[in-house]
Amino acid sequence: MAGNTSSPGASVTSRVLGLLAAFDTEHRRLTLTELAARAALPVPTAHRLAGELTAAGALSRCPDGRYVVGRLIWDVGLLAPVETGLRQVAEPFLHDVYAATRATVHLAVRDGDAALYLERMRGRTSVPVVSSIGSTLPLHATGVGKVLLAHAPEDVRARVLGSLVRVTRYTITQPGLLDEQLVRIRRDGYATTYEEMSLGACSVAVPIRRADEVVAAIGIVVANLRRDRARLVTALEVAAQGIGRQL
Repeated sequence: MAGNTSSPGASVTSRVLGLLAAFDTEHRRLTLTELAARAALPVPTAHRLAGELTAAGALSRCPDGRYVVGRLIWDVGLLAPVETGLRQVAEPFLHDVYAATRATVHLAVRDGDAALYLERMRGRTSVPVVSSIGSTLPLHATGVGKVLLAHAPEDVRARVLGSLVRVTRYTITQPGLLDEQLVRIRRDGYATTYEEMSLGACSVAVPIRRADEVVAAIGIVVANLRRDRARLVTALEVAAQGIGRQL
């Protein structure tokens, strides 16, 4: 939940930001009461500001009265440098990987202690996934996340290893075991997961480098990796190298 924006000294800007920050991947549709509570605002204040944001296109109101994030926020978000640069460069390579595998393809960057998904391509036959464009997922439970965590600063790795949350019964929550995996990821150049984020879904991912810096990760989600792991790694590496050359 957002911080206390109802204090007398809170500016209109902080209150508006509090309303927008009330939405996250677990709270995509909010009633006015829920919106006010998560933004720590009185209901009348939340109602007035939500009405202004809806009129401006920053929020939308559904037929059932609930509020959702509006198109304006998405349009503005696409102007962020990490979006406009990396996504535009990566898009044709992601299409190539999807065309070759028909599996869900992800592009992600590290956002603090989470993996932020910039792009996702999937078809009707793809394995169901919980990711969506603009969402964040745990670094330790996703393929792209493990790649980003393996190459993250030491303080980030220590923080994540100290607070491992179990998502499925296969999620790795032992710090020592995950740290060993991160060493192997840096050595071998790719990461794997086996039903650690969602049951029935495995993933493999590789880093995207700009010069010597890992700036993003590209990954594939499939039902299993027993037979095709080497082929998928090769396809990802070719795409990652192409993206890296153009960044």
